[in-house]
Amino acid sequence: MQGKVSSNDSAAKQVYVGIDVCKKWLDIAIHPVGHVERFENAAKGHRRLLRWLLEYRVALVVVEATGKLHRGVHRALHEAGMAVAVVNPLRSRLFAVSAGVLAKTDAIDARLLALMAEALRPRQVVPLSDVMESLQELMRIRGTTIAERTGIVNQIGACVCAFVRRELQRRERALSASISRIETEIKRLIDNDARLSARYAIVLSIPGVGPVAAAALVIGLAELGTCTAKQAAMLAGLAPVACDSGDLKGARHIRGGRGEVRCALYMAALSAARHNPQLKVFHDRLIAAGKRPKVALTAVMRKLVALANTLLTANRPWRPMAPKTS
Repeated sequence: MQGKVSSNDSAAKQVYVGIDVCKKWLDIAIHPVGHVERFENAAKGHRRLLRWLLEYRVALVVVEATGKLHRGVHRALHEAGMAVAVVNPLRSRLFAVSAGVLAKTDAIDARLLALMAEALRPRQVVPLSDVMESLQELMRIRGTTIAERTGIVNQIGACVCAFVRRELQRRERALSASISRIETEIKRLIDNDARLSARYAIVLSIPGVGPVAAAALVIGLAELGTCTAKQAAMLAGLAPVACDSGDLKGARHIRGGRGEVRCALYMAALSAARHNPQLKVFHDRLIAAGKRPKVALTAVMRKLVALANTLLTANRPWRPMAPKTS
């Protein structure tokens, strides 16, 4: 290949790799060597890429998340023993803007991802199992189907034509049946995996957490049990983010995170604020202190995530606290 250094030089120098992914191609940049190559985004191309990268001492590979298109190369690199980080496309784009790069091509994006690997050292991510990938896809389609059904239900309430109402009701029944089948398949896959089934049972043991919220936590927050409570809250988008500058002390608001998990936790928090002994006391104390109801409810959601993380770390179900003795 053009411009390649000798194997001795390349093996001695630690490099960072950026991979821009599209449906057909993988654009690869190696920093600080400066090499850019293109490989087919298929098993054959992945093998050629691995042979090429073995000539270097790779410190970190950064891949831009692109739906499911990056999963094959992520798995191939991980199985070859390389550290791989998967980053949000918005994060990589903001990095490019901060670097003063406004142009956007596949090669430029790959170079910037390689620079990002060295400058920010994103956290290494282990590929999901086939079961987890299927479950996450099922959870996404469940969410979109529920949203579609909600729209239909709203139309039913607003329509005046009897024929249109019957048609909409027929579609609403079909969507409800589809949601039921999706939930059955999610439960089947969880039950057939011993580790997932045990984690699901632990989370489900928390008062206030039902089957939907338990599945959302186990599937949507696979990191639970391997991170801190603060990290888990940030992943769920439930950690208040500081907004201070000089003498200004701005209000803290939650932002980012995984919206599908947060939506599932909302209903769980409503139930926990009434039926979970410790969380009911916590919620009522916040309300008595003058906190707005949604602020108090968000705090309960954050507590639920932290509690689930603690129980999964300890690998034990929820148990009521023993009464204090005088």
